[in-house]
Amino acid sequence: MSRPVTLFTGQWADLPFEEVCRLAGEWGYDGLEIACWGDHLDPWRWDDDAYIEDRLAILERNGLKVWTISNHLKGQAVCDDPIDERHRNILSDHVWGDGDPEGVRQRAAEEMKNTARLAAKLGVRTVTGFTGSSIWKYVAMFPPATDEMVEAGYQDFADRWNPILDVFDEVGVRFAHEVHPSEIAYDYWTTTRTLEAIGHREAFGLNWDPSHMVWQDLDPVAFLWDFQDRIYHVHCKDTKKRLGNGRNGRLSSHLPWADPRRGWDFISTGHGDVPWEDAFRMLNAIGYDGPLSVEWEDAGMDRLVGAPEALEFVRRLSSYRPSDAAFDSAFSTR
Repeated sequence: MSRPVTLFTGQWADLPFEEVCRLAGEWGYDGLEIACWGDHLDPWRWDDDAYIEDRLAILERNGLKVWTISNHLKGQAVCDDPIDERHRNILSDHVWGDGDPEGVRQRAAEEMKNTARLAAKLGVRTVTGFTGSSIWKYVAMFPPATDEMVEAGYQDFADRWNPILDVFDEVGVRFAHEVHPSEIAYDYWTTTRTLEAIGHREAFGLNWDPSHMVWQDLDPVAFLWDFQDRIYHVHCKDTKKRLGNGRNGRLSSHLPWADPRRGWDFISTGHGDVPWEDAFRMLNAIGYDGPLSVEWEDAGMDRLVGAPEALEFVRRLSSYRPSDAAFDSAFSTR
């Protein structure tokens, strides 16, 4: 079981695509999970064969391949309510348009359809991303949200994403939703309910990112087992909890990344609280053979140092394999 190790370019979109490819190739990554922002990929050019050939040529020159592309930012805008200045800061001028919320949602949905088409043109089978949520604003449940309000949120998700997933089905591509706070599926039970809302259709699976589970006190390894048929992609990102001093809270108190008063923070892979060895053993157990994508979000470490370090860590753990030979030898009568 050979699993490629890739670098997610979302946190590198301030650099030109060619520069990110050069760095990743020199560090020894197998490929990239390419983000559809910055100058890295433009879904609206999905039918431009010269553009597709250019992207693939840049990868090839640097010894890289692509198994997955990402459009987290536009996916976020498909269901979100409200749509506000936060979205203006992450969306292209084309998707934002005049800023009318429903218009933004519709244009974001069209870009997600184009992302599936672009993936197919690149020979990629999986798109990772967010869904957004019209009911995340109710997460504190006060003032109390009724069952009808919550149910309407899941129906809104189904109504908006089923037409997008129809295009994914048409072109033979899958969507891997990243279970993450602020999304329609952000923990165990909301993931269950999200899958129910769309009838468990195969076009919709999960991007397993344990960092978001650890700081919520979820078991990321058990999550792998319970949703094993839906694990379409893996993000290798770590979290460090800084709770227990009576001051730092799990919701982070509106403090910026790397502020020591936060109750948790993203940290270099292998330095946090994710049970990586157990996770890799479980990935083996469920037969996951897709990419292991390093997502760099450690505000406390230079990314030019941390990204190659994370690659070495992930490669070492990925080498763990079940040993039938050792088991057979122990019980051999020969």
